[in-house]
Amino acid sequence: MIAMIQGKLLDKTDQQIVIDVSGLGYEVSVPTSTRVSLGPIDSLVSLYTHLVVREDAQILFGFLKKQDRELFRALIRVNKIGPKLAVAILSAVDASAFISCIRQNDVKTLNGISGVGKVMAERLIMEMRDKFTDWQVGLDDRVGVPAKSDGRADAEAAIVGLGFKPQEAARALAQIEDDSDDVQVLVRQALKLLA
Repeated sequence: MIAMIQGKLLDKTDQQIVIDVSGLGYEVSVPTSTRVSLGPIDSLVSLYTHLVVREDAQILFGFLKKQDRELFRALIRVNKIGPKLAVAILSAVDASAFISCIRQNDVKTLNGISGVGKVMAERLIMEMRDKFTDWQVGLDDRVGVPAKSDGRADAEAAIVGLGFKPQEAARALAQIEDDSDDVQVLVRQALKLLA
């Protein structure tokens, strides 16, 4: 596994850059935010990387911050999200905005990302909420996001326990504008929407 790459920036295109490492040019796929933050051609760059090996290709993905790489890794573990879609998500929203969308069940913002439909947005909210601990350590301090409340997650679990599908529970909770973390209040309101 290639964990990091450092060298001279040779070329930049929309979502790829080329880095010269001792005379060997590495093509690296990067989110828009990473590409924009890089210096000019011939400047020294250093990226955290993730290598994806497929039958027909080996693709190196690069990120300026370690936390962005960890978020990318968490995203590609979500069912039906591949590396290209994960990069598209990271190109459309920064880490703090993504965290906010997940915590607030913001299906609309996620649905606005190219390649993310409503069902995919709901799946992201459901699955990523459970993966916060995998990649948010150190991230919340950096972006100033308050600690995650478990009220909505507990309410969703309670609704699923009543026999509803996880997607239905997530959708109903996303429609509730009440900021309350009281599980009973959230479950009652969600059940009204599901009735």
